Amino acid sequence: MPTKKKQSVINEEKIETIRNDLRAQLLSQGKMGKHFDDMVEDYIYFVKMKDILQKDINTKGLRYETMTGNGYLTEKENKSPDTLIKTNNQMLKILQVLDLKEPEELPEVGDGKDDLL
Repeated sequence: MPTKKKQSVINEEKIETIRNDLRAQLLSQGKMGKHFDDMVEDYIYFVKMKDILQKDINTKGLRYETMTGNGYLTEKENKSPDTLIKTNNQMLKILQVLDLKEPEELPEVGDGKDDLL
């Protein structure tokens, strides 16, 4: 099981790959400037949020137990699934506005996808 530090590094590599992919797509379309950079960073923000929401869903599930102010144990609905759907929709809107394709992550070394033959 990877450590938190290793997970963080992997996540940052993923983020940088996505950022570079989006910027390359914009450059190939001749779209340059602060406005486009800002929208790419908005997309990156949502990528990070999506990862956090997915981890929360995997940890808590769709419902979780919590203590009320009166000291009683109660079950609550996890709001992360709804927020995840909204986040994904916003990410798709950003790609649509910029006329970009969903960024591809680099294949992991040794998975056979990087072979030319």
